[in-house]
Amino acid sequence: MAKIALIESKPSRNDYVRLFENQFDFEQFQLCSDPTIKKVLKKDCDIDINVDDYDWLILVGSECLKYFTKQSSVTEYSGRVIDDKFLPVINPAMLAFKPEAKKTWEDSVTNITKYVKGELKVMKLGSDKAYGITDTQEFIKFLNDALEAPYDFIALDSETTGLYPRDGHILGMSISYEPDHGAYIDTECVDEEVEELLQKLFNKKRVVFHNAKFDLAFFEYHFNFKFPKFEDTMLLHYMLDENPGTHGLKQLSLKYTPYGDYEKPMYDWMADYCRRNGILKNQFTWDMIPFEIMKDYAALDAVCTFLLFQKFEKPLLTNTRLYGVYRDILIPGCRFLTDIQDTGVPFDKGRLEKSSVLMQEHIDEAITTLYTYPEIKKFEEITGKDFNPNSTMQLRSLLFDYLGLEPTGKKTGTGADSTDAEVLKELAEKHEVPQLVLDIRQKVKIKSTYLDKIYPQLDRDSRLRTGFNLHGTTSGRLSSSGKMNMQQIPRDNPIVKGCIKAAPGNKIVAMDLTTAEVYCAAVLANDKNLMNVFKSGGNFHSNIAKIVFDLPCEVDEVAKLYSTQRQMAKAVTFGIMYGAGPKKISEQVTKDSGTYFSMSEASGVIKDYFEQFAGLKTWLDNQKQFIQDNGFIYSHFGRKRRLPNVFSTDKGIASHEVRSGINFLVQSIASDVNLLGAIDTHDEIIKRNKTKDMRIFALVHDSILAEVKEEDVDEYMEIVQNCIEKDRGISIPGCPIGCDFDVDDDYSLGKFKAKYESE
Repeated sequence: MAKIALIESKPSRNDYVRLFENQFDFEQFQLCSDPTIKKVLKKDCDIDINVDDYDWLILVGSECLKYFTKQSSVTEYSGRVIDDKFLPVINPAMLAFKPEAKKTWEDSVTNITKYVKGELKVMKLGSDKAYGITDTQEFIKFLNDALEAPYDFIALDSETTGLYPRDGHILGMSISYEPDHGAYIDTECVDEEVEELLQKLFNKKRVVFHNAKFDLAFFEYHFNFKFPKFEDTMLLHYMLDENPGTHGLKQLSLKYTPYGDYEKPMYDWMADYCRRNGILKNQFTWDMIPFEIMKDYAALDAVCTFLLFQKFEKPLLTNTRLYGVYRDILIPGCRFLTDIQDTGVPFDKGRLEKSSVLMQEHIDEAITTLYTYPEIKKFEEITGKDFNPNSTMQLRSLLFDYLGLEPTGKKTGTGADSTDAEVLKELAEKHEVPQLVLDIRQKVKIKSTYLDKIYPQLDRDSRLRTGFNLHGTTSGRLSSSGKMNMQQIPRDNPIVKGCIKAAPGNKIVAMDLTTAEVYCAAVLANDKNLMNVFKSGGNFHSNIAKIVFDLPCEVDEVAKLYSTQRQMAKAVTFGIMYGAGPKKISEQVTKDSGTYFSMSEASGVIKDYFEQFAGLKTWLDNQKQFIQDNGFIYSHFGRKRRLPNVFSTDKGIASHEVRSGINFLVQSIASDVNLLGAIDTHDEIIKRNKTKDMRIFALVHDSILAEVKEEDVDEYMEIVQNCIEKDRGISIPGCPIGCDFDVDDDYSLGKFKAKYESE
């Protein structure tokens, strides 16, 4: 009988015998015998155990996982084997405040029980099932076998020397055409006959990728392959579980295939190689891995992708709404974003250089001004250190000890007084130094994160090729990652946007959806009064203010005569879309107007608002009730937002989950309208053979950005407007969703020139 140890970080009230349903016997240990320690560090551990005495060691929580293995993510490995004997599992204590973890716990208990009883084992494929190919003729035979295989799909993966096609090349490709059988092929085997056979295979079969956008870009750029029918297991899983951080091939292979952490031997080799050769981790490149080491791991990438597709496609096909999103939005979106990433964001190198110098001058000026305050010099004299605005400890001491400012009450995760941007803004009302520090921090970040970092990453055509992701948010909004996060470009300072500049003879055209989320809510709620506001035209928020407050003026006079009421109406309009109550709206109006707006006043405005738009109130109440009853909600286009924390006993957690659901309903629709409009626009541009004259290069929030030839700007805007306003079942009759256009030489849309051109 297997000898088992269960190890938790410190003594707890968890009844593991009951939690594991008395399925097997085990000895129980703790890393630390002191139950009062909040976070158990290695120095606190006093466990006395010889791991060799046990067949299995169940590791409860991340602290135990880190202590016995090199891994840190217990969620990723929960219920899976590490190093043949360690079985991590999430801490059951988290189930009390995170109901969504219940399934992870239950699945982990089931798996651990099966491992212990010998009913579940990690599979290893022999050399006859997973192997490498370095001979062209052998590869040709493999491809012919793949063409004749009974499955209508193959799994395809690539190993590359870089993350972008222009920065590297393909070392090899992995193909699996039947379960538990795959090969890794050195690209040196690829000749003209092989290329023809590969294209024949891609034409005949559905090609399944994991993160298709990556592999499509490399195969199309380096081989000019076409993929008429492709699938993506990453996007399939995203439809089945929209929570971020769970869609990687490694995580999914661990969870859904019998091959465990098959990458580990290769990563162990990499670590040893770097150690022996004095190579830093960030200096290591994949071309350093010998083919014989790479082949087993790479072949299994394709094998696991094949199995994951079999696992994920069937449940999605049974849910027409989810499958519709995958087929009609995500797959076309993947194709579209592959093209957009290849287009790249246009930058002006000269302006980048000048902007970097200019920003440094502004930083120096701010630092010089900072040193006019005697407290800074006093601080340095006493501490014997130069003051560093980015040092939290130094800043905390300066603000509260030397300047004598009172902490705001906001704390960090460790319980210390916070010095974040929000705190500095509040303290700036009492002293000039916090504002100066905030300015320095912001300018240093702009210079180091953007201006200095972008330039060396530009390709020869002065464009930056970064990533856009379909699976990075729970709402369905695009995220951005890679060389630059396009979703997080500074808004308050136009200097970075000003460097995104069209080439001579071209213009930057920015299309922005107007009040899209409220528009969608009006349609979903079938609120006639709210829809009539859109139909009436004019400024939306002024219209709302005039109706709610019965203002005695024309709509175009509201902003001038009744600015506070307009701000109230705007705050309520956006606030209720995100579940904001009187407190939040009170704070927002006070901040925007500079005049105190009480919670009771906010409550009154909300009441008046819903009296005018009763249909919206009824719809919001119905959606909240549905979420509370079911723990999920579907968007208009069929996206599913799973919200298990509505069942939490913690009222704060439960109410936040409800607000997330309402937010999802309106935000996801607006995002999908924008994405579908961009896809249709791109397709129309291709149809008109205008791909060199009209080039969409980014989607940022609810905007579509493009570089367009001056003479084609009007035609492009007409295409975009037609595609955005297309009726997708979410339109007000006679009043399509609004879109505004701005046209300028750069993405700052004139703000760069106004602020920096004279400097």
